[in-house]
Amino acid sequence: MTGSAEGPSSESVRFEPDGHGGWTVMLDGQPQSHVDLADPGLITFEYVQHFALAIGACSPTAPAPLRVTHVGGAGLTLARWVQHTRPGSPQIVLEPDAALTAAVRVRLPLPRGHRIRVRPLDGRTGVRGLATASADVLVLDAYAAGRVPAELATPEFLADVARVLAPGGLLLANLADEPGLRWAARFLATLASVEGFGGPAVLAVLATHDVLKGRRFGNLVAVASRGADDLANPAPTDAGPARSDSARLSPTDAEANRSGSARLSPTDAEANRPDSSGLSRTGDGQPRLDLAALRRAGASAPIPTGIRSGPEVTRLIAGARPFADADAQPSPVPPDPGAWRVR
Repeated sequence: MTGSAEGPSSESVRFEPDGHGGWTVMLDGQPQSHVDLADPGLITFEYVQHFALAIGACSPTAPAPLRVTHVGGAGLTLARWVQHTRPGSPQIVLEPDAALTAAVRVRLPLPRGHRIRVRPLDGRTGVRGLATASADVLVLDAYAAGRVPAELATPEFLADVARVLAPGGLLLANLADEPGLRWAARFLATLASVEGFGGPAVLAVLATHDVLKGRRFGNLVAVASRGADDLANPAPTDAGPARSDSARLSPTDAEANRSGSARLSPTDAEANRPDSSGLSRTGDGQPRLDLAALRRAGASAPIPTGIRSGPEVTRLIAGARPFADADAQPSPVPPDPGAWRVR
């Protein structure tokens, strides 16, 4: 799912059984995705659970289909989950590593009746070729050597993402950063500066509590909306008390851990459904994010999930200089395993 390089990859692709019927897709010795063919609702990577929480809080509610584009594919975990929870959703996956995709298709076949189309293109090229307003959700989850490529953090690329999203459509971006979150703040500031994302562009940031509090290197999921309105009620956002959970993030947030796994379905949690005062598709038929539903989902998540929104996102971005096309930087180099936590 993640770690999908934006260029040619090594031929080192392995599939390691997890002992419970699932498989971890390994590329160059690094875990990329976890897939359980018998249980497509099972998600083991923490940040993928956060992707799923955001999609679950998007109206129209499941099982209504959504048009989803993925930049980065690997094992196609999230695409399989979308098909499972919202059957018939048309999905485009931009995955430049054709050899990886071919290996995944053989070892981990896609479900019958899916509408998942994989294109062997890098993110910038693939997004450039997509039709305007063709996606309800665009998932940015592409890495090269454990880092978000600089070319995917530029105003030019993010403006193209805004073009591809339908009004109200969501960008979900997997960002890796070190304590201090300086790179993530610059990425978010860039988003906020891009015409087409409206204000406030960044609706929420999700991560485990220790990442948000700067205790270790890890991954954050940014949720931004094209033409977003302020849909949130400003509210405390660390969603619920920390729980006992042994899941940890690898340098690319790709360490599967069954104890923190989640089976996220369209019917297993009221938190994933807007209530009677929640949002739905508007008269123009476009999607909307219900932040109240997202907070409820975060509070009941199987991993200790923090959610920042409203003034807290504003404070995170404050003082951060947006990237320019000429000076964009990749996300920080991930530390060695075992050195992620700041004491």
